[in-house]
Amino acid sequence: MKSRSFELLDVTLRDGSHAMKHAFTVEQIRQTARGLDQAGIGYFEVSHGDGLGGSSLQYGLSKVQELQLIEAAADVCENSKVSVLLIPGIGIKEDLQDAVKAGAKMVRVATHVTEADVAAQHIALGRELGLKTVGFLMMAHMAPVEKVVEQAKLFESYGAEVVYVTDSAGYMLPQDVTEKIAALKQSIGCEIGFHGHNNLSMAMANTVAAVEAGATYIDGSLRALGAGSGNTQTEVMVAVLERLGFNTGVDLYKIMDVANEIVAKFMQRPQEITGSSLIMGYSGVYSSFLLHTQAAAQKFGVDERDILVELGRLKAVGGQEDLIYDVAQQIALARV
Repeated sequence: MKSRSFELLDVTLRDGSHAMKHAFTVEQIRQTARGLDQAGIGYFEVSHGDGLGGSSLQYGLSKVQELQLIEAAADVCENSKVSVLLIPGIGIKEDLQDAVKAGAKMVRVATHVTEADVAAQHIALGRELGLKTVGFLMMAHMAPVEKVVEQAKLFESYGAEVVYVTDSAGYMLPQDVTEKIAALKQSIGCEIGFHGHNNLSMAMANTVAAVEAGATYIDGSLRALGAGSGNTQTEVMVAVLERLGFNTGVDLYKIMDVANEIVAKFMQRPQEITGSSLIMGYSGVYSSFLLHTQAAAQKFGVDERDILVELGRLKAVGGQEDLIYDVAQQIALARV
């Protein structure tokens, strides 16, 4: 085995919240968290799909208050640590302070790929609270390499210990990932991470490309449970990386058992590449828009693919969920 060290960060209990319509129960969180801990996962993320403070009419109301879920996860872990996502403008500093009291040990501060400057206070607070603090550049396909490097340097200057290239739309191809990760490797001193979505069936290939280019933090979700067509599949990723000769530190059989005996039983639908999620990847649309788009298509009697293509043309980004309904209505009116 190669000696290189990885952190495989599992996002089932955060990104999977999108696919679960934010309806995780305390018992589902506890069972999954316990399994991840026993399998050897270092960090896993727990929060609303849109991060701390995301439970709202715009983003979807959580069935159980997120601080209860964080506390339940932290309570059953002996070694694994709980991470939370914080999107400035959705979550506030007090949300992060409360998450720490509930047991969080890492924060990933997420911004649009061109807007790292809005996160300076949140990164500083993460470090002040003693958290592993990460900068998360969402929709990374929407910026050229030079802009990604510039924004990563901002995150690093604020105190981020890891900076992520995040393929929120599942749009990137392996050469795109290689180019961006390699550029960061040459330009910043902190560690580099990659978070992929599978809307074009590229998540695993992109993850391997990221690893080979120098990323040491890699995201996955059990059974690929996540927004759109889901994420790089954690249990498969462990197997692939070990086949490539890397020591992941994760027990393959145990992580498979968590996926198949726990997560598979509460999933609302299989994570597969449908026509709509394919269009999301093809058009570069934020993966968490999928369920909102399906609801808007049904409400206005239009093809959800038409909505997604138009959202892609408009270069819609996370936080513009209200635009989905405007687009659907405009498509419906144009057909009258």
